[in-house]
Amino acid sequence: MEFLVDAAIWFIGLFQKGAETFVGLVTGIVPLVIVLLTAFNALVALIGQERIDKIGEAAGKEGFLYTPLRYLILPVVSVFVLTNPMAYTMGRFLPERYKPAFYDAAVSFVHPPLGIFPHVNPGELFVWAGIAQGITAGYGSEETAALAVRYLMVGLIVIFIRGLVTERITTFLLARRVAYAA
Repeated sequence: MEFLVDAAIWFIGLFQKGAETFVGLVTGIVPLVIVLLTAFNALVALIGQERIDKIGEAAGKEGFLYTPLRYLILPVVSVFVLTNPMAYTMGRFLPERYKPAFYDAAVSFVHPPLGIFPHVNPGELFVWAGIAQGITAGYGSEETAALAVRYLMVGLIVIFIRGLVTERITTFLLARRVAYAA
């Protein structure tokens, strides 16, 4: 009989712990994300959606000079301003051959800025929160900020490399498709 009582206490305790976590989110991160989203939507309204769209059009131009714009600046601006998953729509301004690489770069950048800009991917914030909690417990809260900056910097390098590699793969596959069609 004691086993059933312990099982019932554990079972309800599980839901009580979930409720505590939920209350923590509602009073902590949710208001922060709402305020950040409001601020960035206001920023987009002030800058003008058409100006932001022009960045995408410029990134689609030919030449290696536009590669950093296409796989570094455009994904960062898209993720920062439009957030996940809307950020991927900026690829609509690019020629078809660049779209897979842009998508790869943008989708790879929705996690690295979370430590500094939680509005970019609020659905995945729990991942960063878990990492940050572990770092804070082990090294202190000042290391969490340093980790966030490092995570962001490495993310920038990774998205640029992924964009370049995916562009090369796409070019190879498109050339192969044309060769098979002939």
